[in-house]
Amino acid sequence: MKGSKTAGIAIAGALVIGMIVGAGLLYANRDAFFKAAAPEPPAKSELARFAKGSLARLETPAALTPAPAYAFKTRDGAAANFAQFRGKVVVVNLWAMWCAPCRTEMPTLARLAEAYAGKDLVVLPINVDATEDGLADARSFIDVHEPLPLYSDMKFQLPFELPGEGKMPQTVLLDRQGRIRAHFSGEADWASPEARALIDALLAEPA
Repeated sequence: MKGSKTAGIAIAGALVIGMIVGAGLLYANRDAFFKAAAPEPPAKSELARFAKGSLARLETPAALTPAPAYAFKTRDGAAANFAQFRGKVVVVNLWAMWCAPCRTEMPTLARLAEAYAGKDLVVLPINVDATEDGLADARSFIDVHEPLPLYSDMKFQLPFELPGEGKMPQTVLLDRQGRIRAHFSGEADWASPEARALIDALLAEPA
């Protein structure tokens, strides 16, 4: 009986020592443990150097994916898609009248389009108001921001087809091959020096 009790105490002591040693090893290697558990951030492309100033949150994925084959509407109600703009650099901007930051940044998009008139750049604002009244207001609003055109997606589906996953405003830059090269969620100054440098870099790439 005495021997069993002694053995039990020895086993319990060994377990406690083992727990202390294990905890010590875990603490000593805590940085490696948490580093291994944390997901690796997505790789960025060489365009990441333009993520500064008002574009500090610009996403520039290294893995290139084509723009979705989703149909939206022209001002006259005809079907349109991103493939129609292949061969040009495209600044896609999703906006709505109920989105105050969308309206605030619109003049900067107009200045961007004006600055690159006659070049291979298309500034493509696509309104996503879901009612006829909203679209009518959008038409009147865009008309005072020449030379911007009016496109629309009253289904409000396109914001979820693009990398911003529904965030508004959402701006996506496509290269001449129709691939998503950069995207930005939120308001930005698209007439800023950093935005123009980004556009210039995309325009300088071979067709």
